[in-house]
Amino acid sequence: MSTDYSVEAPVVAGRLTIAQIEELVAKPMDTKPDKKFYLALTISGSALLIGAVCLLYTFYYGIGMWGNNQPVGWGFGIVNFVFWVGIGHAGTLISAILFLLRQKWRTGIARFAEAMTIFAVMCAGIFPIIHTGRPWLAGYLTPYPNQHGLWVNFTSPLVWDVFAVSVYFTVSLVFWYTGLIPDFATLRDRTTSKIKKTIYSIFSLGWRHSSRHWLHYEKAYVILAGFATPLVLSVHTIVSFDFAVSIMPGWHTTIFPPYFVAGAIFSGFAMVVTVLVFVRKIFDLQNIITIDHLEKMNKVILATGMMVGYAYSMEFFIAWYSGVQFEQFAFLNRMLGPYAWAYWTMVSCNVIFPQFFWFKKIRRSIPAMIVIVLFVNVGMWFERFVIVVTSLHRDFLPSSWGMFTPTLYDFGILLGSFGLFFTLVILFTKALPVVSIAEVKAVADGAQPTHHRGEHHD
Repeated sequence: MSTDYSVEAPVVAGRLTIAQIEELVAKPMDTKPDKKFYLALTISGSALLIGAVCLLYTFYYGIGMWGNNQPVGWGFGIVNFVFWVGIGHAGTLISAILFLLRQKWRTGIARFAEAMTIFAVMCAGIFPIIHTGRPWLAGYLTPYPNQHGLWVNFTSPLVWDVFAVSVYFTVSLVFWYTGLIPDFATLRDRTTSKIKKTIYSIFSLGWRHSSRHWLHYEKAYVILAGFATPLVLSVHTIVSFDFAVSIMPGWHTTIFPPYFVAGAIFSGFAMVVTVLVFVRKIFDLQNIITIDHLEKMNKVILATGMMVGYAYSMEFFIAWYSGVQFEQFAFLNRMLGPYAWAYWTMVSCNVIFPQFFWFKKIRRSIPAMIVIVLFVNVGMWFERFVIVVTSLHRDFLPSSWGMFTPTLYDFGILLGSFGLFFTLVILFTKALPVVSIAEVKAVADGAQPTHHRGEHHD
């Protein structure tokens, strides 16, 4: 029985040699930053500065600067937190799960997705702390013995978030760094700068490309991938418990955990595609991050988008089937109430626009996919906005109903979080290889020996 692999699309296009791959990936680190780099850094840094100023005002005057009120005590803070945790899901999925499933196409995009996971979780971690209004008391969320005998409330899902997100961040960081070790050694061997050589030598941990090193590395990588895989499902499941364990109509549904996980992968992949499209163009990585990579990610976006659309419809069915008038009102209020514009924006961006990915021409068209994934990112932010605000602003008592109107400080801090994220992404593209050199080399043409029947090699 013979197997023909010739029909598969090459993981690395253009038949690049191993030396060419190394040269191409290391080029941004070997050359001085150009004007485009400084322009991009200025734009993202300006957004970050705006967010920092708004945050300082909040620290000085309190969260009364935000639009939060009664009954909407959860405003942009929790909306942004859930949004950024969701963005951080694609990296671990691409790296860990696709690695365990032996999907070779992950090699060109895994490193960048892992880095985006780290940066997105860093952005997410800011919001629960500042949302409490007393960020200097955040240390009390750590369950350590102290002289006051004070312990955290382990029955609170907000405390579960602390454990889930911190474990996810730690494992993702270790997983990311482990994959970087062989590349640090490659950069160490090729650089002529003494400072860079010292830094790379420290971070490469004495890596010598020996078979023994590769053996231990592969074992460690598989263990970390196996450990990280359940985190993809568990972290956003626990984040969904912030809502699902409450008694608030529109929140306490058992569909939230799988619905949130699908939505997180959906938005995470959309953000990866959004940034990768520009990275591959700016750094001439079209042969390594090919259109086939982007098409496969667009297929994942299509699949998870349909799951999210199913969840939207099932929420209405469950509300009707339950016979509970509060549930029924909550969902009719989402669709037809004063925030109907936000609901229909969410449905349009998350359900309707991704359906264009059924067409191969659109899946493989750079301009079309940019438009669609940007809509998805907008729609997924609005999803969190709809869940938080429309469920709270009309409570059980009509006498306590109220509208939520975000202030400039809300928008400023949201803009600042994007500024932080893209500033870290831009610095990452210049300081570290955006593609795993070792992994791409392993799947390039000529990396693996080929044997043909009937041929004799001396």
